[in-house]
Amino acid sequence: MLDSRQGWLAHPFSLPRSLRFWLSDHGSLTRRLKSRCTSFRVVPLDTGLARANADEYALLGVAPGTRVYVREVLLLCNDVPVVFAHSVLPSAGLRGGWNGITRLGSRSLGEALFSDHRIERQPLAYRRVRNDHPLYRAAARQQAVASSLWARRSVFCLNRHPLLVTEVFLPAIDTP
Repeated sequence: MLDSRQGWLAHPFSLPRSLRFWLSDHGSLTRRLKSRCTSFRVVPLDTGLARANADEYALLGVAPGTRVYVREVLLLCNDVPVVFAHSVLPSAGLRGGWNGITRLGSRSLGEALFSDHRIERQPLAYRRVRNDHPLYRAAARQQAVASSLWARRSVFCLNRHPLLVTEVFLPAIDTP
């Protein structure tokens, strides 16, 4: 069933079997990756004020074209990129409880999100991203990827300020 978020699926019915558990797990992706790897690393790619992707503005409650804080990182398992993560925060959130996001560097956002009981997570949404989607293009700049990739996203709220986190699963996620 499609939701109103421009092609994002509200339910994981049609997800590929090999990725279903990764995509639909509601716990910390960081924790899950760490349990599977000998070494886990976060590699910062890009951070700062920028424009969100067109399908992100409505979720954040900001006008299209508004500059927001964007953080993009790669999650590496045993030095292999397995997830491209893209987080978007309206500027007001930088003063509303999320100000620590600008100082994360190579630390995992997931650890902070799942360790603060004040943070509420909204439901996950899922989508296959292809080369016409900005998330696909950003992930493909980091390594050669398949013709499409699966992604999931969710809004986390702290003091009524939304933070959108999108995780794009790279082909190596299936490698033990």
